[in-house]
Amino acid sequence: MVYARCIGTRYCANNCPYTVRFFNWFTPEFPTPLERQLNPSVSVRPAGVMEKCTFCVQRIQDAQEVAAQEEREVRDGEIRTACSQSCPAQAITFGDLDDASSLVAQLAHSDRASHLLEDLSTEPSVIYLAGGR
Repeated sequence: MVYARCIGTRYCANNCPYTVRFFNWFTPEFPTPLERQLNPSVSVRPAGVMEKCTFCVQRIQDAQEVAAQEEREVRDGEIRTACSQSCPAQAITFGDLDDASSLVAQLAHSDRASHLLEDLSTEPSVIYLAGGR
């Protein structure tokens, strides 16, 4: 999904097997003092376009820029999405699946790991862990 190209036809919502895309019906309003909660790194999307989680792309880009300035790779656990940062139970983990030594890659290869709609061969990057018994 390319946000800048979205013209609100809603075809992507119709075709998304995960039903995670939603249409932004209303122009967002942030009366005083709620405008202070907005992140200046993220644009407020207008009415008439589709939305979905971006995994806090601004946080990913910020961490990559810092690592590039320091001439190193992004460290495991350095990027935290807003939902993973605010979850007190640490039920959400974010990381690099391609790095075999990362926590998220180790969790992804555990016996508890599963994907939604695996039979459709969509190869999602989101992995769910079954509860311990």
